[in-house]
Amino acid sequence: MVKRAGPIVLAVFLLTGCGAHSIQELKGGEELKSGGHAAHGPARASGGTAVPGRDYNPADVMFLQMLMAHNGQGVRLARLAPDRATREEVRTLAAAIATTQETEAASMSERLIGWRQPATARADEHAAHGGMPGVGEEEIAAVADAAPADFEKKFLNMMIAQQDDAIQLARMEVATGLNAEVKAMAERVDASRSAQIKQMLAMLDQ
Repeated sequence: MVKRAGPIVLAVFLLTGCGAHSIQELKGGEELKSGGHAAHGPARASGGTAVPGRDYNPADVMFLQMLMAHNGQGVRLARLAPDRATREEVRTLAAAIATTQETEAASMSERLIGWRQPATARADEHAAHGGMPGVGEEEIAAVADAAPADFEKKFLNMMIAQQDDAIQLARMEVATGLNAEVKAMAERVDASRSAQIKQMLAMLDQ
């Protein structure tokens, strides 16, 4: 991969995720370890039927619920970088990711409240959509406990996997959701997270 010079263009759109692509696919065929983060299978959304009298369907609700939880994981991971990363560009991108995801979560919460829907779904409902994506406690701890020389590599690999999960959730929403504003949000998530993954892959090559 060609290294990219110059300032990073920070993407601050909405994110979403379910079912990470392999890092090998993201890198165009060159295998890259993802710091222990297992790829999830594509989520399968049920419920393309509109809620009677409403402009949304169950897929819209599940997308927002899953993305809020996913953002919480991403913020925790991003908050590890300011004190651990050695490169300013890594710290800057991590700070932008954390701020963006917190803002997105607040917006999604407001929408769910307006729809009179819970902020979280039952575990069995997540299972029906391919399971809850994202990093777990052990994976976050593995990054937090990484040796200084290994931190940036582990952090970037884990964040790449996390952002790709968001992309898959977004694409599921575009394919199965009903609400025009939420689907537009998902499209922005796809674009922004794709750009961030490209940036982080370039950082790994430096």
